Amino acid sequence: MSNLPTLPFKVAAISGRTSTHVKFRPSAPERAAIAEALGLLELPALEFDGEIRPLGKRDLSLTGRLTAQAVQACVVSLAPVPVTLTEEVARKYLADWSEPEGDEVEIPEDDAEPLPEVIDAAEVAIEALSLALPQYPRAPGVELGEAVFAETGAAPLRDQDLRPFAGLANLLQPKDEK
Repeated sequence: MSNLPTLPFKVAAISGRTSTHVKFRPSAPERAAIAEALGLLELPALEFDGEIRPLGKRDLSLTGRLTAQAVQACVVSLAPVPVTLTEEVARKYLADWSEPEGDEVEIPEDDAEPLPEVIDAAEVAIEALSLALPQYPRAPGVELGEAVFAETGAAPLRDQDLRPFAGLANLLQPKDEK
């Protein structure tokens, strides 16, 4: 993924008192590279608008709004499925961040990361886009059909037969109706 666009901000050059404006709006070829990397059919629009702010003496936060228009393939029919996204993005970069240790660790709920030498706003935007996209896009009106498999001469086992309480109604019927 080395052909993806970047928008680097050197941490040493970021002011410790004021915010730094971040605007990422990739060109058409850059959006095409992002679409290819994320397995999209198209990425007609992508924009990240935010700011990097100081948090205390040495920590930083990156907040902003990601807006995008993307086209994914339907998981059933492979038809194009357009999607419009608006996501709030928030990251914390901590100078004294340490990797949790132990066999079983609790993952913190915030989006804290170690403070890097360079914050790549384009990388953050692309990651936020990939997380915001629907995992299983489905075109309107498309349904997944039922697969039926059985040996010759045997009654096929259907999805409705696998439901946990499917046979309860049969148990309530008198034996001569079965």
